[in-house]
Amino acid sequence: MSLDSKQLLSIAQEFGTPVYVYDGDEIVKRYNELYEFITWPKLKIHYAMKANYNFRALKALNKARSGIDAVSPGDVMLALKAGFTPDRIIYTANNVTDEEVRQVKSTGVLMNIGSLSRLEKFGKEFPGSEVCIRFNPDVVDGSHAKIMTGGDLTKFGVLLKDVDKVKAIAEKYDLKVVGLHEHTGSGLQHTESVFKSMENLMAIATPENFPELRFLDFGGGFKVPYEPGEHRVDYIEMGTEITRLFTEYCKKYGRELEMYFEPGKYIVAESGYLLVEVNTIKDNNGRYIVGCNSGFPQLIRPMFYDAYHHIVNLSNPHGKKASYDVCGNICETGDRFAEQRELPEIREGDILSLENAGAYCYAMGGHYNLRPMPPEVFVINGKPELARRGLTAEELVNLITGESK
Repeated sequence: MSLDSKQLLSIAQEFGTPVYVYDGDEIVKRYNELYEFITWPKLKIHYAMKANYNFRALKALNKARSGIDAVSPGDVMLALKAGFTPDRIIYTANNVTDEEVRQVKSTGVLMNIGSLSRLEKFGKEFPGSEVCIRFNPDVVDGSHAKIMTGGDLTKFGVLLKDVDKVKAIAEKYDLKVVGLHEHTGSGLQHTESVFKSMENLMAIATPENFPELRFLDFGGGFKVPYEPGEHRVDYIEMGTEITRLFTEYCKKYGRELEMYFEPGKYIVAESGYLLVEVNTIKDNNGRYIVGCNSGFPQLIRPMFYDAYHHIVNLSNPHGKKASYDVCGNICETGDRFAEQRELPEIREGDILSLENAGAYCYAMGGHYNLRPMPPEVFVINGKPELARRGLTAEELVNLITGESK
């Protein structure tokens, strides 16, 4: 853990539970180390802010000179408010409306387009514009079927075989294709998938096809370990091979292009914690059911993806171990953070920490059962500060009804 148990217990006492906690120093560290792994001189890291849009985290990454991968007009607007300039933002949405395209185009942010029909409409309305094209890399990988973004079954990207159709539309509307993009999936299981996806995109990224390229964007999906003892990818070795492949490609292309990557989970996952309090313990014929004051709308990954989140009993770390079902407070049987998890003895009133809660946790949250999302605390230089307060139940109801009281 980047934050120790004593610090987390202190935060729980000061700010209450449930509460999200993010270690800002860990976020910046993970961002910076990507430049140590991949030594291409024209590397640019665009943080995939859909993973975690906490405003303090965005401002910390802006200060570190990160770029942004945005997927909605809201993403773009929040990134601009956090200080990111339009030239450091790339807009990679799918199935967008004409109005969304106009809204984002008006900000000066570069559009990354992943369908022939949208490219045609974009060219017709904005002839002569610069544009990036998202291709389907024809490689399938990821930690769960629902987050694999390559291959025939996905909705993302233009098929590689349709490169001539892309060229025809670009020529028709005098579009300047300055970048090509691909993204294979999230939590990539095999480093070979990254290399193969790169090779597939580079195979069509020739001067003959696209003579005005500035960059190739190879997406994100860098894996982080969630379970204790889980293998951590050797990113130094992986980065060396990425640099070698791109160096050879640029020699063939005839000049050095910029290389983009768009990690989200890798930068923020390990910085985050969801702290919850145990309020109920049941012995169901020898099966211990632990109830706490949060639920799957506040951290949906275990229910949605069967994802594993390590759990630490901050209050009783050295207690006698037993197996527990750690459950939430939502009226759904599947509302479990863990099933038959071996943990130090849990007692009512104990504070549990759900680890690796920095990516796709708060960001995927909602108000099911009309329970407001928790507050968020941001820790920088060891000092915790309230980054966003949680709504009260009354405030949430007032938002729904449109009434102020």
